[in-house]
Amino acid sequence: MAAQVIPLESLLSARTVWRAGRHAASAPLGESTGFDALDALLPHGGWPHGALTELLIPADGVGELSLLMPTLSRLTGAGRLVALIAPPFCPYAPAWQRAGVDLRHLEIVRADPRGALWAFEQCLRSAAFSAVLGWPAKADGPALRRLQVAADSGECLGFAVRDQRHAGNPSPAALRLERANGLWHVRKCRGGQAPSQAFEAPSPHASSR
Repeated sequence: MAAQVIPLESLLSARTVWRAGRHAASAPLGESTGFDALDALLPHGGWPHGALTELLIPADGVGELSLLMPTLSRLTGAGRLVALIAPPFCPYAPAWQRAGVDLRHLEIVRADPRGALWAFEQCLRSAAFSAVLGWPAKADGPALRRLQVAADSGECLGFAVRDQRHAGNPSPAALRLERANGLWHVRKCRGGQAPSQAFEAPSPHASSR
């Protein structure tokens, strides 16, 4: 059977082939977290573009949303879409509005654990969203790798909130932050050595700047 010849450009446009140096040549270094002290700790000056960031927490509601609110506010305020995938609690709309989030550009996906993982990957890959925040309860190593690849394909900010017990497991995520003793610790960061200095995050109930 004769081999089928497929033009390289068609593969590149379909994003089935990774183009070396694409991000280095065209993408910004990072998306500011909204906190100067945290930006200074990260090698690209903020959240890595086209990548997955893991937030490892001991329990829900310990500051993970306060950490992300400046970014979500800035993106939605600029008319860019943000998706929440299977949040553990129903977001309280007035609090999100007070934090500056434009709810017109916020999409919430409800799904069971298996469906949530699929939706998370599809939203990251779609290029329709500037940021996707998910709580993938059933994600193993291969699933996280698919999320990382999907974020790269969609050139999206991906945020996975996971239980702190996963901190000792290897992860393909470009950035890992762990919440411990009221501080955020950078456990892994692509492009540089993880800093030993921790970031003192705002209170979970404090308003985002």
